[in-house]
Amino acid sequence: MDKFTTHTGLVAPLDAANVDTDQIIPKQFLQKTERVGFGQHLFHDWRYLDNEGKQENPDFVLNQAQYQGASILLARENFGCGSSREHAPWAIQEFGFKVVIAPSYADIFYGNCINIGIVPVKLTDQQINTLFDKCQQGDVTLTIDLTNNKVIGDDIEYSFSLGEFHQYCLEQGIDSVGWTLKKLAKIEAFEAQLPAWQ
Repeated sequence: MDKFTTHTGLVAPLDAANVDTDQIIPKQFLQKTERVGFGQHLFHDWRYLDNEGKQENPDFVLNQAQYQGASILLARENFGCGSSREHAPWAIQEFGFKVVIAPSYADIFYGNCINIGIVPVKLTDQQINTLFDKCQQGDVTLTIDLTNNKVIGDDIEYSFSLGEFHQYCLEQGIDSVGWTLKKLAKIEAFEAQLPAWQ
């Protein structure tokens, strides 16, 4: 995955709490084993008025012209709850989002985001409310500065934090498997010292 330092992008406000992974990517689209082809089905049941995905719901935020090309998704608490499907962050990323901002996340979803290079920013409820209010007044563009852990916009500068390991992975562009492989020489040296029966 790519290294993340800073990103500036348009915010798409999804004013919903407890958005579960089945809403993010419905179960009927989980038949693929590759990490591609999921973005077109992101929020399928909300984006479309028909099962085939041909008739867009004009009231859904991601279908509105002003949010086309948005790369920062703003949401409410407990985002990504429900099942642990990795396809949910895959769909979010393939659709074009590089950052999700919410007050809280389901733990597994949070980790899955970091593992593919999406930055899951946690802000306070008050800060989230302010951002939603600003989105109602017009388009909002934010800069996510991972190096300094800042969310920056017009009249806004919020701090956020990540765990040390998560911060390292995003900044280095490395997932947990890649991090383990960096220790391969030590792993192989340890295995060489084990008795043959092990």
